[in-house]
Amino acid sequence: MKSNPLLSGLFILFLISCGESQQDKKEAHAGEDTTVATNAQPLNLPAPFATPSANAFSEVIGWPEGKTPIVPAGFTVSKFADSLDNPRWAYVAKNGDIFVAESATNQGGSKKVTNAVTGASKSQNYGSANRITLFRDTNGDGIPEMRSVFLTDLNQPFGMLIIGNKFYVANTDGIVAFPYSYGQTKMNGKGTKIMTLPAGGYNNHWTRNIITNSDSSKIYVAVGSASNVAEHGMKEEERRACILEINPDGTGEKIYASGLRNPIGMDWAPGTQTLFTSVNERDGLGDDLVPDYLTSVQPGGFYGWPYSYFGKNEDPRMKDQQKPELVAKAIVPDVPLGSHTASLGLAFDKSNVMSGKYAGGAFIGQHGSWNRSKLSGYQVAFVPFKNGKPTGSYEPFMTGFIADSAAMKVYGRPVGVAFTPQGHILVTDDSANTIWIVKKG
Repeated sequence: MKSNPLLSGLFILFLISCGESQQDKKEAHAGEDTTVATNAQPLNLPAPFATPSANAFSEVIGWPEGKTPIVPAGFTVSKFADSLDNPRWAYVAKNGDIFVAESATNQGGSKKVTNAVTGASKSQNYGSANRITLFRDTNGDGIPEMRSVFLTDLNQPFGMLIIGNKFYVANTDGIVAFPYSYGQTKMNGKGTKIMTLPAGGYNNHWTRNIITNSDSSKIYVAVGSASNVAEHGMKEEERRACILEINPDGTGEKIYASGLRNPIGMDWAPGTQTLFTSVNERDGLGDDLVPDYLTSVQPGGFYGWPYSYFGKNEDPRMKDQQKPELVAKAIVPDVPLGSHTASLGLAFDKSNVMSGKYAGGAFIGQHGSWNRSKLSGYQVAFVPFKNGKPTGSYEPFMTGFIADSAAMKVYGRPVGVAFTPQGHILVTDDSANTIWIVKKG
């Protein structure tokens, strides 16, 4: 078979540019390890560029027949649904209906070639189905009796939300509200775009999540950055790397919190009015920088990106455009979740249906690393909570996604986490086109 000279040339240029960039960075910055006090544990942070920045994409091989992820004693896991097209996110309505957004990163032209060269194409699906599928589990046994296509012709849909007689969809470029009645199995009405959002950007920062507050008076919109670390300039980051707040009709927009590189999962801590988010942090500083995190979101708070991380630890790549006044007020996140784990999904046990240490805790879908020499993430993690606050560091809850760590092979990649009214946990496994369900007992 003849080699492709274009691919070979791009790969060589890619390796050369990475090597030169890494050497330049090492020479430009000689830092020291630091320790940061978080609400979960003391966090030891290595100096930037203490290790090279890796590009180590996993290869998704799919789940063999009969094999499932692993959950702790006292729980069981089984397949809820399969044969989907990149099931990225799940939303459970008050009546128990389960809506799943099937969407993915789009690729084409030079991006398609780059993904083939780097190995990204083996790690995840590309080409967005742009639809929402409805599942109905009438008797709550974890086996859906009905499955139907609910809504199509969307633009990389992600977050979903029902308020009153409106069904909201967060496309990558804006929020659309559709007329809705509980129980309907297909969307027949035409949607109205109530909010335009900036689209495009670095890696997979196309996702737009939405959530409402207890009285449904506000909608909160998570918007990831357009870059890794503002390499395209801050003008490109307007209304990005933040959580926006709007009224249900799209008016009254304001920035609720900023400096959040890629906030995705959002949920309210049980028994509180405190919003938490899971944040996918920056790449390129080495294997163990910067940890992703789970944090409470303070109204008006600034969390460091792109100027600093975990408080006042300055990113050396921003030295020529540093903002010391912002760094000075950067908030330290509550719970570090490991570096490059791609912590995306978030759901609290708000109804206290879990038992023992898991009661009232946070469950985080970690999609898994690509910018670390050894695989990290690829699990659903758990963080214990009490009285609405974290009481410890994260630990594995749902594992078994890694097939062969040395060969960089994985069965799938978990993303979204959602609770059903019966207290079952749904986990979307997008790259394996599967949804898992975890039940007690």
